[in-house]
Amino acid sequence: METIIAYAGQHWLEWVCTCIAALAGLGYKNLSRRLKEEKVQSKAIAEGVQSLLRENIVSSYNKYSDRGFCPIYAKDSIKKLYTAYHNLGGNDVATSLYKKILEMPEEKAETETHINRFDDDGK
Repeated sequence: METIIAYAGQHWLEWVCTCIAALAGLGYKNLSRRLKEEKVQSKAIAEGVQSLLRENIVSSYNKYSDRGFCPIYAKDSIKKLYTAYHNLGGNDVATSLYKKILEMPEEKAETETHINRFDDDGK
């Protein structure tokens, strides 16, 4: 019994270091697993937000192409939507629609509603 106590007294630091290393290994494994789960969840959230932004850009395009113009305030909002969409990795159909929106006039086109009051001979 004395030899066990003497051995433990001489090698206590080795035992403490071994226990610390084992606990650190378990902690690392747990942390690594949690980080992988967080990465998967973060990717799913980013893809969901990207889809919502794309849908908003497409919807805006449909709305303003039907009107034939896109006001400046709407273009500013769509620019912000597209920047966020692009930063999340989006770069497909919404990009071409975004460019078409920016090319639209900012005000409604004046339609000619004047009726010529004079006949061809100026009367």
